[in-house]
Amino acid sequence: MKQITDRQKEVLTFISDFTRENGYPPTVREIGEHFGISLRAVQDHIAALQKKGFLSQCQKRARSISVLVDAKKEDEPFVTRVPLLGNVAAGKPLLSEENLDGYVNLTEPFVRPGKNYFALRVRGTSMINAGILEGDLAIVEQAQTAVDGQIVVAVLDNAITLKRFYKEADRVRLQPENPDFPAIFSRDVTIVGILSNIVRTY
Repeated sequence: MKQITDRQKEVLTFISDFTRENGYPPTVREIGEHFGISLRAVQDHIAALQKKGFLSQCQKRARSISVLVDAKKEDEPFVTRVPLLGNVAAGKPLLSEENLDGYVNLTEPFVRPGKNYFALRVRGTSMINAGILEGDLAIVEQAQTAVDGQIVVAVLDNAITLKRFYKEADRVRLQPENPDFPAIFSRDVTIVGILSNIVRTY
């Protein structure tokens, strides 16, 4: 969607606020009176906003301006509620009620529109050399496949683990990022997500 000028944003915000407060949109004359500009100038702004996809208008009907994209919402960052998983219950679906430990609200760049996420509290020090510390909040994008080298959340023997993923000839290697921990080899690994971000509080 094309960017709009500051003046166009003011016009769009006025139309949106007026519609919300009154239950119907303003007329071209009311917009002109509010901003102290000519009807032609208002029509130019409306035409530009229509062309950029922010408004629609029926020329043959009064009070027919319709806001398609709210300027205020356009400025707001994307925010979503991400489920926080506690101790994952064996045999239960990952996001089942038994596993939920609440929710965290996250915004970009930790999360992006159109994707599904869950969060896990990191336990242990097996990924310390990747900068992942005990107590960190791992933000995980739901996925069923991974590429070699990606850090994944995998289900193995009814337990969840956070490790670096490698596909070998007839098995999967889940590699820790700490020499004190051995690699895990298995033919029966289920990928449930790929690490997206780490959130750390001090």
